[in-house]
Order: sequence, then structure tokens, then C-alpha cells
Amino acid sequence: VLFLQIVHILNMTSAKIVSFLLHPEESLHSLQIRIEFETGISTGNQELLLETGICLDPRKPASQCVIDGVRGWDSYMVYLFDKSKTVYDGPFASRSLSDCVNYIVQDSKIQLPIPQLRKVWAEAVHYVIGLKEDYSRLFQGQRAAMLSLLRYNANLIKMKNNMVSASQQLKAKLEFFHQSIRLDLERYSDQMAYGISSEKMLKAWKEMQEKASQCAQAEDIGYLDEQIMALHTEIVELQKSPYARRQGEVMESLEQRAIDLYKQLKTRPPDHAYSDSTDMVKIIVQTVQSQDRVLKELFGHLSKLLGCKQKIIDLLPKIEVALNNIKEADNSVMQMQGKRQREIWHLLKIACTQSSSRSLVSSSLEGTATTPAATWFFQSSSGNAPHPLSSMAAPEDGENFVHVIEENLNYLELFSSILQEARQEQNNSMMVS
Repeated sequence: VLFLQIVHILNMTSAKIVSFLLHPEESLHSLQIRIEFETGISTGNQELLLETGICLDPRKPASQCVIDGVRGWDSYMVYLFDKSKTVYDGPFASRSLSDCVNYIVQDSKIQLPIPQLRKVWAEAVHYVIGLKEDYSRLFQGQRAAMLSLLRYNANLIKMKNNMVSASQQLKAKLEFFHQSIRLDLERYSDQMAYGISSEKMLKAWKEMQEKASQCAQAEDIGYLDEQIMALHTEIVELQKSPYARRQGEVMESLEQRAIDLYKQLKTRPPDHAYSDSTDMVKIIVQTVQSQDRVLKELFGHLSKLLGCKQKIIDLLPKIEVALNNIKEADNSVMQMQGKRQREIWHLLKIACTQSSSRSLVSSSLEGTATTPAATWFFQSSSGNAPHPLSSMAAPEDGENFVHVIEENLNYLELFSSILQEARQEQNNSMMVS
């Protein structure tokens, strides 16, 4: 009997305790089915919390509810919450009075013999102690809910920090991308007249610029940040609330007064004297009233805790979606950046190829300058003869304009014949080699 594993579960929705004898190697799901039968809370809506605010792990056996070495039916509790409810309807009705205690409550001035009065007052003291313990257990359940809320909040803060960090990284990458593509488009426009041009590539770059502007929407997490900050403020206020601290001082004082009255009664000799129960009944009534007040405050505070927790549960999927959107936008920006850099290097390759071709052509022309015809041309054009380009008339020189054109045409005919001779000699030398 001493080694039986019994779990005591406090149903926070009804303030009642249900106890279960655990079978060897029983799963948590099996225990939850039995809890559903006793409480009416479906297994999907059950949230079982330990005193530390940790939720029971469904992968572990039901024995995780019981701590080794702890004995006593009220030494350790598991707190049951209904996840489908965020507002609890407390305070609940106080525990029922025994017949003899109810007898003196109905008529506190009735005279009873001292021996009988001792038994009645003993039950009255037990009742007062029970009211205080009921509140203590419910307060412990509220504290477990607060610790659970703080665990959820810590997870929320962690996800929020990841989201903000990812958003800032995306913002920095977008700024870099916009600046670099703006510079690339400007430089591309500058070199189109004398360099390389590609309408297809230009169109693709402009589409990238528009797509990057659309990616900027993913970094907008301001609405989520505002909700999270408002929720953090609400949680801090709940932590500072006086209802977050134990409010049972009045009940503890009444408990001590009841015990003192009973001790005074025990010192009286068991003679034929009679006495009424006015003082004890006053304590009972005050304790019931105090319990109603503190339970009302407790369940009001508990409802706020559960409301905040539900807000966190609703926010977590939204943060996940925002994180996924940011990651997708980040990947898209990096892919566009890589694609544009590959295209720039492709342009550079084409430019280098064309530059090499031009170098080969210029080298060929320099080789032909050593031919007799070229030598003759430069010798004949040297001396007093004007250079073809330097002899071009200005637009306002209308008198010699026709003469200058004729001279330039003569130079062009001569230069053409020299080029033909140079090509012929180059072909002959290639055939010989």
C-alpha cells in the first residue's frame, strides 16, 4: 500500500480534487482518458501542469506526475486546466459543513455540554483549516499558470528576437541590393553607346529591382512587434499585481483564532457546565466570507493569465509565418544578387574577348606599316603636305570647303590602294609560311 503510486489532480475549473491509482507503465494518454471520464474535459483540451509550470510530456509515462520520496495525499498536486476556456467562473462554493458544525451555525447560541462542544469545535477548526488549504491549493494552481505563462513568454521573446534579427538582415541586404543594382543600371546606360548592350538583360535587371521592392514587404513586422510589446506590458502588470501574491493572511489569522478557542475549551474541566458557540461561529462565517473574496480575486487574476497565454498561443503561428516570409525573401534577394553578378562577369568576358580581337586587328595594321607602300605613303605625306585630319576645314570656312573635300577624297583613294597592297603582301607571306 505504501508503494502504490497515486496522483492527485486539482481541477482548476471546478476547484475539486480527483485522485487516480496509476497502473504500472501506464501512459499519460491512458490517464487523460480516465480524467476525461471524471471531469468531462476532453483529452485534447486538457493541460496538466506541475507546480513548476511545466506541462506534462505526452511521450513519458503517467508516473511523471508523482515525485519519488513524496508521501501524503496533499503533498503534491497536478493542476488541470481546460484549454478551451480562458475565463473561469470562480469563486466556487465552499466545502460543505458537517452536520454537527451546521447545527451550531444555524443556532450559535445553543448551549451544549463541554465534552460534546469539544467534538463540535474540533470539526469546526478542521473546517476552517480546510477552507484555508483549499485557497492555498488554488493559489498554487494560479502560480503554476503564471510560471507556465512566463515559459510561453520566454519562447515568444526568443522567436521575436529571431524575427527581428532576420528582418534587420533582410533590410540590410535589400538596401545593398538596391544601391548596387542602381549603380549597375547607371554604369550600364553610360557604356551602351560604345560598349555592350543587351535588352534582355536590362529587362531582367529592372524586373529584379521591382521584385526586390516587393520583398521589402516581408521585413515589415511592425504590427507583430506592437502586439508583442503590448502583451509584454500586460504580463509585467500581471506580475506586479497584488493578486499575484498570496492573499490568505486573513484566513490564516482566523485559523489561528479558531485553534486558540479550541485550546481554551480543552483546558476547561469536563464538568456539567454548558457553553454556546458564538465565537466559533463568527470565525467560521468570517473565514467563509474571506475565502469568497480572495477566490474571486484569484480567479479574476487567473482568467487574465490564461487570456495572455492564449494571446501568445495565437501569436506564435503568425511569427512563424513572418519568419518564413523573411527567409523566402532573403533567399530570393541572394539568388537575384548572384544571378546579376554572374551576368556582369559574362559581360566582362564578352568585353575582354572583343578587346582581344581589336588588339589582333591593330597588331596586323601595325605590321603592314613596314611595307614599301606604307613607307612610301608616310614619306610622301610628310614634309610640307598637311595631315588629312588637320586639313579639315571648320564649318564657317565656306570658301575652301569643296577644295578640302576633294583633297580628303584623294587621300582616301590613296589610303585604300595602300591597304589593298598591304593585304596582298600579307596573304603572300601567309602562303609562303
